[in-house]
Amino acid sequence: MSKAIVLIEMAPTASREAVKTLGVIPGVTSVDQVTGSYDIIVRVDAPDLFAICNIVTGPIHTTRGVIRTVTCLVI
Repeated sequence: MSKAIVLIEMAPTASREAVKTLGVIPGVTSVDQVTGSYDIIVRVDAPDLFAICNIVTGPIHTTRGVIRTVTCLVI
């Protein structure tokens, strides 16, 4: 099992709706709104790195309001 933490920068006022949207994506195990340089932190668990890549570049990147992400692989 591969795991990643995804740090997400959101457009202003988009975070609340994005938390709901991100929470139902298969492979996403937690979604938290935070303060600081990023607006949302998402944990992704998937069978392999390719699957994590598909989750991040697919449904996470296309969530309305997502400006930028940084993906940190758990080692």
